[in-house]
Amino acid sequence: MFHRKASDAMEKDLITNLPDEILYRIASFLPIESVLQTTFLSTRWRNLWKQISVQNGALEDLANSALKFLHFNGFPPLNHLRRFQYQFSNGRALFISVLANEKLHLQFSSEKQEFLAQFIWNLTLNDDHHPSHSSFSVKTLCLKSITHLTTDAISTFVSSIHSIQTLKLIECKGLQSFSVTSGSNLQSLTILDCLELEFLHIGCSKLRSFRYRGRFPHVRLDCHFNMEDVMLDCRQGPGYMYKSNEFDPFLLAVKNVRTLTLCKWIFEALIFPSLSWNFKFYKLKELWWIDDSKENFNANALMSFVKLCPALERLFVTFDPKSYCVLSSKSFSKNTDGDGRVGQLKVVILKGFVALEEQVKVGELDGNFLQVACFQLNSKGEGNMDYIRKPFPKHSHMDTWE
Repeated sequence: MFHRKASDAMEKDLITNLPDEILYRIASFLPIESVLQTTFLSTRWRNLWKQISVQNGALEDLANSALKFLHFNGFPPLNHLRRFQYQFSNGRALFISVLANEKLHLQFSSEKQEFLAQFIWNLTLNDDHHPSHSSFSVKTLCLKSITHLTTDAISTFVSSIHSIQTLKLIECKGLQSFSVTSGSNLQSLTILDCLELEFLHIGCSKLRSFRYRGRFPHVRLDCHFNMEDVMLDCRQGPGYMYKSNEFDPFLLAVKNVRTLTLCKWIFEALIFPSLSWNFKFYKLKELWWIDDSKENFNANALMSFVKLCPALERLFVTFDPKSYCVLSSKSFSKNTDGDGRVGQLKVVILKGFVALEEQVKVGELDGNFLQVACFQLNSKGEGNMDYIRKPFPKHSHMDTWE
């Protein structure tokens, strides 16, 4: 019976036995995290991912070796799934992962990476003079766990590769400021857990997606643009104390956002003081609200924000008692008056509030999630809710934590 089931499973598996070239192509369309998960499927997938080119050498030859790997045999360098490891002195190593669709991931193994700025600078200069430069078209660049990354190094590197459309900076210790120039084609910027970042300068007009996790820095915008996807998961609080009207340009940039993640304190301390009498998030359809409530849930700030979103369809609320909070006595009645009806809001999902049944009184709790449909507010801020128990997709930004 066991062999029969195994045989049936093999017959249904139409992918594993495909040639390497096709498997590479399939994996190339996945995020790098998903590619790593394929190693658990079978030995075939595990061996496929383990194929790596290893080279030993000196630090001064690092940039040239990396470029040769990217431009191997004169073919377009980013059309295949490949891995490269360059080992040099004292156990240090550079890991390069190349995925199709022009995706390049760089990661250094060493804690002491004072050489990184020189490496990136050499990589940029050498690439400018490389005979295969015309084929080097990186659209997605991910820099992870890179320390001692200076503003000049990363800004010069990004600006020199005009084809970059998506940039991810993850756990880059020592990065205190970052600048995107006006000539950049960057459309998506993700910065996660760069805990020392204090200043962010955005000078490009094409940015449509901005996802940020960490202490909220001083953001300076050189031009007006409309972002559609914004994540401000800043539970650690502010990294800069904004003065009056300093937040206004950023608020205008996110006015037409469709998908938003927002901490309660950002609304209280930054958005609410900047609101004009007629300001609305007219296009916002999906909101993830991160609340700092510890025991007693005060929904005043949330309800005031929801009234600014006439097209809101899905609301996700996470209660995180460790989140930064603002001590405020504001009633949040300014600029948010009206009948309070949210006619488009279909689903509310609450997570993480221990005393939910006693404090909110909105229905049955299913594990850590509560799903609510047909949610409307009356003029007194009271909710009228019908309950559903069918599965519902998570907020798109929640995958950032996984």
